[in-house]
Amino acid sequence: MSKTFASQGDLKPKKISFKKLSPNCYAFTAEGDPNTGVVVGDDGVLVVDAQATPLMAREVIRRIRRVTSKPIKYVVLSHYHAVRVLGAAAYKAEQIIASQTTLELIRERGKQDMKSEIGRFPRLFRGAKSIPGLTWPTLAFKDELTLSMGKLEVKIIHAGPGHTAGDTIVWVPSQRVLFSGDLVEYEAGIYTGDAQLEEWPATLRRLRALKPRALVPGRGPALTAPAQCDKAIRYTQDFVSALYANARRAVAAGKTLKQSYAQTRRRMDPKYAGYPIYEHCIPFDVTRAYDEARGIKHPRIWTARRDLEMWKTIAEK
Repeated sequence: MSKTFASQGDLKPKKISFKKLSPNCYAFTAEGDPNTGVVVGDDGVLVVDAQATPLMAREVIRRIRRVTSKPIKYVVLSHYHAVRVLGAAAYKAEQIIASQTTLELIRERGKQDMKSEIGRFPRLFRGAKSIPGLTWPTLAFKDELTLSMGKLEVKIIHAGPGHTAGDTIVWVPSQRVLFSGDLVEYEAGIYTGDAQLEEWPATLRRLRALKPRALVPGRGPALTAPAQCDKAIRYTQDFVSALYANARRAVAAGKTLKQSYAQTRRRMDPKYAGYPIYEHCIPFDVTRAYDEARGIKHPRIWTARRDLEMWKTIAEK
């Protein structure tokens, strides 16, 4: 096992794709790196997840400008993680929208998360010096917000806890396009370091009930058929359920965190180890699952120091 984070050795650039999903919706994807969604309304553009730095956000803006000259009016934050939000300044949007719970999490742990994530995964923070600071929502909502982008209705929904406590989706009902953020990830390792694992499957059931025709997951390829969308949701649910079940078995048997990590790797590696960023995610995943199985409902804050202590405890031989 490497003595540094798996992600610190992940330096190969990814191929970017910009795919049209419906008359108004697009997906910016990059082979397992964080995705961004784009909705082009009659009077402007909405962006779902901002990328990690303003420099990286400009890659999204370049693709947007190939399809429309309309102003970028809204940036929606699916959750608070630095890799999703710190590029927001580049869009110069009228409103930065997030759930009230996401706003509270930024207040509670945004600074620590920013430092922690940049240290974990340098490639995903290309141009880190261009980050002006934390991204603060200008509009926070509790449960649901509906935008009228001309004739196009867009729903922004706090669907329930899962990847974080504040997860938000963007749903375009007339075209049945879903932007799920990291509530759904597909053909990639799934990060659950701040998750509500027990509740996540119920939130996924609510997403499945929407019956999307197209889906942009937080990571992985954009899906363009109902069966593919359902498969991606089930992929996430299977990963989360297996992870938490392993942790509960370990805790019930009195095993240590290190033993739980080894047990989980034996059970999950055969199915998931070949996917992008799995090696990066799984130590954090097991640690959070072990905490939740021991009754720690509110995830502990990750700091750069805690990252290294965890890595030393369970990942090094």
